[in-house]
Amino acid sequence: MADPKAENALRDALSAIEELERRWHAANDYLKIDDSRARHEILSIEAQDPNLWNDQDHARDVTTELGRLTNDLELFDGLRREIDDSVVLADFSRDALSVGEADWSLLDELASSVSKLEHEIAALETQSLLSGPYDQNDAIVELHAGAGGTDAQDWTEMLLRMYSRWAERRGFGVEIDEATEGQEAGLLSATCIVKGRFAYGWLSAERGVHRLVRISPFDSQARRQTSFASMEVTPLLSDDAGEVEIDEKDLRIDTYRSSGAGGQHVNKTDSAIRITHLPTNIVVSCQNERSQHQNRARAMQILEAKLAERARAQRQAQMDALSGSRADNAWGSQIRSYVQAPYQLVKDHRTDHETGNVEAVLDGDLDAFMEAELRRQRSGS
Repeated sequence: MADPKAENALRDALSAIEELERRWHAANDYLKIDDSRARHEILSIEAQDPNLWNDQDHARDVTTELGRLTNDLELFDGLRREIDDSVVLADFSRDALSVGEADWSLLDELASSVSKLEHEIAALETQSLLSGPYDQNDAIVELHAGAGGTDAQDWTEMLLRMYSRWAERRGFGVEIDEATEGQEAGLLSATCIVKGRFAYGWLSAERGVHRLVRISPFDSQARRQTSFASMEVTPLLSDDAGEVEIDEKDLRIDTYRSSGAGGQHVNKTDSAIRITHLPTNIVVSCQNERSQHQNRARAMQILEAKLAERARAQRQAQMDALSGSRADNAWGSQIRSYVQAPYQLVKDHRTDHETGNVEAVLDGDLDAFMEAELRRQRSGS
């Protein structure tokens, strides 16, 4: 006699596999896998050309794109094999039940396989949200203290740590290019480069003002304090992007001594660079490289990225998700609130996504918030 629990477990697994099949085929369409295969074939042939490296910039572009397509296709085809393996396990389990036996080791393995696949398909679906022209780029992240005095400066430093920890979780690199200390504690501002595939796509969901509510560690009467800091993000362009031309006559270049929290954020040198683009009054700084020349080169790269973003925004009737909209770094403009007193809560005001685990979020557990905002943007709500 068949085990009803085993029959139910098999029925649930078969239903889940059928849904996974549907989602896999849907991903084949919206991720344009057939186009990727065709492009991969073209690039594979080009990569074998012995003259490819005569043009090193083009060769790097070819090998980078080929590597990304190879990884994407291997992931997608791997999911197909895992689904097929789950179907085989389900068939074995069905055969056992047909003769009145319940092989729970097979059923447990099947349930584990299905659960793993659901997680992997969900990750693939999330990647489809990152389809913008610059989403795969590295990201320039700028943090600025807003209203709240010393607490806001401390909050800015906390945000720098939060995004650094998030990047580490994803295996991304983080380079601090500029960090200006606060008068008593924390940071007035910081600029960093987050390096990794889709860094800009993910971090673009974080652009805006972030609000912290807590018992102030800087208040002798231990009163509750509200403070603000803004996060801006720009896609880092490749050195040969050439989207904008910068006239040297439009630049004011100042050198100064680097400052950092006891070397915690930057290497102390005498070669920090601040570049002001006079027509737009955009200011960029870099102080983390070893020489004035290297600091200047990085600052120019950041300036080009910011000017390119500005140009893209000017070509549009309304600011889109790429350029973002600037809000006052104070009351009423926050995208998210982090409350540590009188209760524990992080809530995103755009999506209503929230959690009571504030410490986990401050330690870089941001994916759920980012994904919720990316889905909101995709839906146009």
